Amino acid sequence: MTRHLLRDDDLSPDEQREVLDLAARLKASPYAVRSLAGPRSVAMIFDKPTLRTQVSFGAGVAELGGYPMLIDGALAGIGVRESVEDVARVLGRQVSAIVWRTFHQGYLESMAAHAGVPVVNALTDDFHPCQLIADLLTVREHRGELAGLSVAFVGDGACNMGNSWLLAGATAGMHVRISAPDGYLPAPAMFERAAEIAAATGGSVLAEPDPKVAVTGADVVVTDTWISMGKEEESAAREAVFAPYSLTSELMACAAPDAIAMHCLPAYRGKEIDAEVLDGPQSVVWDEAENRRHAQKAVLTYLLAAGAEA
Repeated sequence: MTRHLLRDDDLSPDEQREVLDLAARLKASPYAVRSLAGPRSVAMIFDKPTLRTQVSFGAGVAELGGYPMLIDGALAGIGVRESVEDVARVLGRQVSAIVWRTFHQGYLESMAAHAGVPVVNALTDDFHPCQLIADLLTVREHRGELAGLSVAFVGDGACNMGNSWLLAGATAGMHVRISAPDGYLPAPAMFERAAEIAAATGGSVLAEPDPKVAVTGADVVVTDTWISMGKEEESAAREAVFAPYSLTSELMACAAPDAIAMHCLPAYRGKEIDAEVLDGPQSVVWDEAENRRHAQKAVLTYLLAAGAEA
């Protein structure tokens, strides 16, 4: 059975831990695993702007002994020039895995249903699971065991990162607090799914409208851009709504003394996060960015091995 990573809860708690352990080993010894030796090709499709995702997957696939095959999403015209299903059938006969950064979660699911090889969500409007593997690896490096840690996500909770922190944090047994203005929280179904996972892992999830309350005592404080891709025309209105949720030094001071500050980048200093926080001693954003490579390598290696064993 082919395994995919389309959303964060595609990994069970034990599987998530196994992927994180593998990522840590690959970081310590980057060339120890050659799961793509051949070289085997990995199709990398980008329909949205990218820096860290393209660089980390490209470098990661090469370090695993494979060939990172860059596919221009605009030229391919997936879902426009030809159907997702037909593209999946073509790619599945040419490559060992497909990495797709796109808009619609449904497109990604159709690709997975018809490709016959592992499909990895490199970001959709709904989820960003590879970022969360990198984030959790970073938290483990700086704060140790994940279970029992508290994380506060402040800002636009109704985005892929808000959804992914709920699901992945709950899977790790963390206590996840989402602090966002009214109308900008993850959907109720997302909270329900995360709560279901947390009930089995000892974690918890909640919505807390007051950012100071949400951040108080937190071990990890996370934010993300207020202007997600595709929301640029709402820029002025969003900045007014989210201003009280900016991750300032004052807000960060409410967290635990040894708390870390995270941002998946790109960051806009003076908006969702102050320069003093982003560039300060509690920031781990550059570790996050590097850890994308180790996380991608672990995800690809795990999925390929899981499919071979099925």
